[in-house]
Amino acid sequence: MSPGSTHPLRALRHRNYRLFFSGQTVSLVGTWVTRIATSWFVYRLTGSAWMLGLVSFFSLVPTLLFGPAAGVLVDRWDRHRLLVITQVLSMAQSAALAGLAFAGLLDVPGVMLLMFAQGVINAIDTPARQALVVQMVEDRADLPNAIALNSSMFNGSRLAGPAIGGALVATAGEAWCFALDALSYVAVIASLMLMRMPRTVSERRGGGPAAFMGELREGLRYAFGFAPARALLTVVALVSMLGMPYTVLMPDIAARVLGGGPGTLGWLMAAAGGGALTGAGYLASRRSVVGLGRVIVIGATGFGLALTAFAFVRSFTLAMVVLPFVGAMLLVTSSSCNTVLQTILPEALRGRVMALYSTAFLGSAPIGSLIAGALASRIGTQWTIAACGVGCMLTGAWIGRTLPQIRRLVRPIYIENGIIPANEVPASVAR
Repeated sequence: MSPGSTHPLRALRHRNYRLFFSGQTVSLVGTWVTRIATSWFVYRLTGSAWMLGLVSFFSLVPTLLFGPAAGVLVDRWDRHRLLVITQVLSMAQSAALAGLAFAGLLDVPGVMLLMFAQGVINAIDTPARQALVVQMVEDRADLPNAIALNSSMFNGSRLAGPAIGGALVATAGEAWCFALDALSYVAVIASLMLMRMPRTVSERRGGGPAAFMGELREGLRYAFGFAPARALLTVVALVSMLGMPYTVLMPDIAARVLGGGPGTLGWLMAAAGGGALTGAGYLASRRSVVGLGRVIVIGATGFGLALTAFAFVRSFTLAMVVLPFVGAMLLVTSSSCNTVLQTILPEALRGRVMALYSTAFLGSAPIGSLIAGALASRIGTQWTIAACGVGCMLTGAWIGRTLPQIRRLVRPIYIENGIIPANEVPASVAR
């Protein structure tokens, strides 16, 4: 693959990114195995949709609490070294889950505590990982492809991980799932150690609390003061808060509505992951970031429609038909927002703004999970999912109305970065 190639795997010609892609793929399969095992473990002990929402809240709320501050650390410290540290800590957390489960000492409060610990690690790991992609890919023209491949990697593991996790829970128990996850971190740690990264980010530790808060305010001013960034973060927050709870409530759908077990849960999650992988493949095949604005509108609206349809499914076969559309539309929406945001933001603010993206995507999810869990206990899981779907459709309609303003403000940045020629018709930008 030569420079300027339009090959859907063109970002893999960069050695550092290729190493990261391979190691992270193995690790993410383990992560999804643990997610399935954790959900089923909690549901097996409690039989409560509310408790599923509460555990999800504990795992994701650290991003909401600490995400913006973590972004300052990502911009201050060496991102590569930071990732090595977070991956080692994540491996220790999974090993702790496995050890307690094998010893018969793991209970729901213990799961909540360890999920909270992993959430704190993720609050730093996620923006560091996203910001480091720019350093792994030397040719900025390949950045949109690298972001799309990241989504493919995440959702390819989402396809394999739940199926493996469901089968392993059914045959060996949750403890072996946690152990497999801990082992999978060896791959990503090894890939990070093999990288040859330029020291492009100087570590800045001085200045005290005042300097730290000043840098934090600088990132917030950009994110909420620049209309395109504000709109993209708002879409991600709303879609995550309204749409992601369906995954938290999936064990209830698998067991109560479809009459299945952990294997059924694994297949349902894999179906959504397969659809997301297809959506990621579509984004990877695109030649340019231009036109993603219209894709975001279609994605958010389509996600809401598919989620509403899934809410009223009564058979396993129909669920397996609808869920790929749910997964594809969610992936297309979130990854398109990520790509546009990474393209337009200044390098000096990348860690802080991507931390806010992580806060919007992961930090709003616990709020939605908590509300959805409580609502499901009152009006039922299916009506809760349907209400979330309607909310996502309204989000799509709102961003559609905002799109003309985003086009006008983004066009000069695209011209400056050489993405479009200066004489390009303005209305074509971010269509």
